[in-house]
Amino acid sequence: MKRYRVIITPFAADNIRQAHEWFAAENPAYAVKWLTGIRDKILGLESLPESHALAPESEAFDCDIRQVLYGRGTPWRIFFSIDGDTVHVLHVRHGSRDYWLP
Repeated sequence: MKRYRVIITPFAADNIRQAHEWFAAENPAYAVKWLTGIRDKILGLESLPESHALAPESEAFDCDIRQVLYGRGTPWRIFFSIDGDTVHVLHVRHGSRDYWLP
């Protein structure tokens, strides 16, 4: 099976950092669990990233934007693109937020 290289953009890394800081202030134990879970979900993109659906926002971008969901209830949305054998994680946001637009 083909393996993809996963790169987290600085913007997406900042999204993750900000969410983690908020969780850490509210519930430190959950913050660790959340960070581990989101990391594992992102690392899972090493295999079969194209199996994930296009994000509804994809039409507004110049390339295909896919998403993978993480969490229960209203999940976190992890947006990514695929370029050759590389997955670029572009943005991470809570599903309750408005659509992501360029």
